[in-house]
Amino acid sequence: MKRSGLIFLALLFLAFPFLALAEENYTFDLSEIEKKPYQFSGYVEARPVLYGLDTDAAFYKLRFYDDSHRQTLGEANGRVRLEGSYEKSILRIFARLNTDLQYNDHTNGSEKTTFYEAYASTKPLTSVKIDVGKKTLKWGKGYAWNPVAFADRPKDPDDPEQAMEGYVIATADFIRSFGGPLKTLSFTPVLFPVYEHINSDFGNTNHLNIAGRLYFLFYDTDIDLLFMAGGSRPNRYGFDFSRNLTTNFEIHGEYAWTTNHRKTVMDPAGAARQVEDEAHSFLVGLRYLTSFDLTTIMEFYHNSAGFSRDEMKNFYSLISSGFNAYQTSGDLTGLGRAMQLAESGYARSSAMRNYLYVRLIQKEPFGILYFSPSLTCMINMDDLSASIIPELLYTGITNLELRLRAGFITGAGDSEFGEKQNDYRIELRIGYYF
Repeated sequence: MKRSGLIFLALLFLAFPFLALAEENYTFDLSEIEKKPYQFSGYVEARPVLYGLDTDAAFYKLRFYDDSHRQTLGEANGRVRLEGSYEKSILRIFARLNTDLQYNDHTNGSEKTTFYEAYASTKPLTSVKIDVGKKTLKWGKGYAWNPVAFADRPKDPDDPEQAMEGYVIATADFIRSFGGPLKTLSFTPVLFPVYEHINSDFGNTNHLNIAGRLYFLFYDTDIDLLFMAGGSRPNRYGFDFSRNLTTNFEIHGEYAWTTNHRKTVMDPAGAARQVEDEAHSFLVGLRYLTSFDLTTIMEFYHNSAGFSRDEMKNFYSLISSGFNAYQTSGDLTGLGRAMQLAESGYARSSAMRNYLYVRLIQKEPFGILYFSPSLTCMINMDDLSASIIPELLYTGITNLELRLRAGFITGAGDSEFGEKQNDYRIELRIGYYF
């Protein structure tokens, strides 16, 4: 005991000069922890893609009618996203600039640069916030679809987590908190102008539309009541909810009703006509996390405004007859009509009525750090065609994200996925954050 004590004292005596020196050199600079008024960050991505084409598919014939022997398509994509903000007192300015580059061996190259968001925000009171400019509202609780996102662009279910371009709006948030079963109440009114140079791609121009969201946190359930009215699009109303049944099990849903929805359909004779009716769409879903870190996301989506299977078959028949006419006589009339219909809605994602979405994400299987494989499947419940996407994600290098994805199509002829232009695709995403 005495010998151990002497050794301890000797070590302490030897270390004392270094401890004293460390104490003398230590300084505390308050500016190092003060919040800076400005922030800047960015993201750079390279994404090469290889498509294996389906030469019998309708959308292959529509796109490659003048190159009908092509078996594969190589594509190189690039993305640069810059964002920054400045905050002073009650004022905050935020901007997100996005540039997409694309080159393939069919249409050559393209470049598109646009502000995804650029708005000014002020908070005159703790319970009031006002935003003016271009921004996304992100209404809705769904993962792959958001029927109630009346003032946002639709998500791509193939990649729903990607940032989206917003619209130019003026909006405010009024928030109150309570102590009873109703814990939070907020109201978000929105002014949505649509004119020749402002949001002109949203709908009919020369209208000032209004939208709003009333939010409740009631008995630990998130509830939204939403609407949008004006003249650019038919009036629409909806609600959504989200609730955690346990810490690892969440359920959510959305419902939207659109008055006087219009769409262009084709009859078996090939004549196009416009129909008008009410439209109802809804989504129900869940998110579950197991004890071994497997996340399951499952959603069912119904949209009565989507095309029926017969309406899609008539569209595919128009493409086929137009392609045959071009092959025999060089006449592009039929394909031209099909291209116009494709742009009117037939070519959009989730163009039909009933879909099931399932996504499985396993975090660090077999103890492999920073590695997360996943599997995504989207099934068209009307024709039982499907898209299957396996994915490998690695984030073990600081600020670098490596993502290898493949996409496989299954479905009979005249089915939605069966008539896509490709049978498979393979892509590698290399993303760097700074």
